[in-house]
Amino acid sequence: MKKSVNFLPEKKQSDLKQLVDLVRRNIKDVGMVILYGSYARNTYVDYDQRIEFGVPTYFMSDYDIVILTRKPIGAIQHSLYSKIKNQFFEDKNRPFHTKPQFINYGIDDYNYALTKGHYFETEIKREGIILYDSGEYKLERRRKLDFDEIAKRAQKYYDDKFSTAIKFLKGVKFYYGDSEYKLSSFMLHQAAEHFLRTIELVFTLYSPKEHDLAEFMDRCKRFTTKIFKAFPRDTPEEERLFDLLQRAYVESRYNPDFEITKEDIDALLPKVERLRDIVERVCTAQISYYAQQSEK
Repeated sequence: MKKSVNFLPEKKQSDLKQLVDLVRRNIKDVGMVILYGSYARNTYVDYDQRIEFGVPTYFMSDYDIVILTRKPIGAIQHSLYSKIKNQFFEDKNRPFHTKPQFINYGIDDYNYALTKGHYFETEIKREGIILYDSGEYKLERRRKLDFDEIAKRAQKYYDDKFSTAIKFLKGVKFYYGDSEYKLSSFMLHQAAEHFLRTIELVFTLYSPKEHDLAEFMDRCKRFTTKIFKAFPRDTPEEERLFDLLQRAYVESRYNPDFEITKEDIDALLPKVERLRDIVERVCTAQISYYAQQSEK
């Protein structure tokens, strides 16, 4: 694996050094920190503003970072990631600064994935750059990718998660018909979550346990930015609706004061249906790509 990020601007190198320091300070038994994705490939977008449907939107690539530890971090990983991000952004303009995205493996799990030729983990090793190496762990050799196996697994994930999301959409309409708007909002959240999870599974054959839609969208934008057409979030009303959908996962069930109206559901349902259509197009195209590669 490569070990230098000297091709990146000094500001980016400084960010990555700070992130490595924060990871090591906040997480125990860190053996390796690996940069992958667009920054490792030097194909990143620093800042791109455009007009979508009359609304100005912007896009920035993330720092995609793998943290290899002796054992998987487990249930506290997301709180640790949030802590690291908050420390990282203390002296920065957060909305317009490159964001880090973390994933974690125990070293044995990661090496097992390499020996089995798992697509996502193999691509990380192929394109990744080691930012920190304790010298404690050794990575297994990459196995040649079996695109026939990858296509089958991606299709299986797609069939499972996409169909589950469709069932949640049916649940939205069922509870809407009974004027049960809280339950309808929970079904909407679950439909959106499962559509986004479908993208991640099809493109990487991996998806961490997560219910935060904003985090999902940040991770999935590596594969398609079209998802932001469903949830642009560039006006106060769009932000309010997205926040309602986010909160619905917990509050629709456990907060008696949570309020969501028929009009809110009417506004959110077409957005989730648009997300459905985007996910169907990009995922079927990616599965077709795997199938074509397997025939070479």
